[in-house]
Amino acid sequence: MISRALAWAGLVRLRRLALPLSILGALLVYGVMAPLGWAYAETARHRHSPENVPETPVALVLGAGIWGGQPSILLARRLDTAADLYGRGKVKVILVSGDNRVKGYDEPTVMRDYLTAHGVPAHKIVRDFAGLDTWDSCARAKRIFQVERLTVVTQNFHLPRAVALCRAAGLEAFGVGDDSMAARQDATVKGYVREPLAMIKAVRDLAVPRDPKLLGRPETGVQQALATP
Repeated sequence: MISRALAWAGLVRLRRLALPLSILGALLVYGVMAPLGWAYAETARHRHSPENVPETPVALVLGAGIWGGQPSILLARRLDTAADLYGRGKVKVILVSGDNRVKGYDEPTVMRDYLTAHGVPAHKIVRDFAGLDTWDSCARAKRIFQVERLTVVTQNFHLPRAVALCRAAGLEAFGVGDDSMAARQDATVKGYVREPLAMIKAVRDLAVPRDPKLLGRPETGVQQALATP
């Protein structure tokens, strides 16, 4: 009898907690998803297909990992999209932005070599060796490479955040995304799952823009590439 009474008391307490816990859970879900929902809505008119994106001087390709001197599958798809934009005349120069902090790990050079192997002239590709995250790539495009207007290229799951951050960095930014589900489903699913949490981090940069982790003197590579036939 005592055990039944204790069990009943526990059930009563659990029922009393059910509503507050449900409310708390709903608030947590809202807090996680609201920034991402805002990014999707805010950037909707700036995200386009390769066929319909406005022409811009520069495509900014964000790094996504290299393996054995070759781009990851996701990065290769980004580079394929950028090469397609160049071939269509939608962009004139491609700025590849990635990580080169560790000796032997050189995302921008691998990205450049992949693009040249796929028909993009080397003199139309500019490397940013300090694109350590999405915000840094966008901010450096503006502050170091003196770009004003560009098309950011990444996967569809990443595109709303990338466009929002580039516009917050002062760029007139449009976006073209790759639907990489066909290329690597597991990575794409992980990307969609990760993106709400990544967007929470991005809110800080949207609200209070910070300096990129690595700055330096302005570089004229983009302007020189644009001036070269």
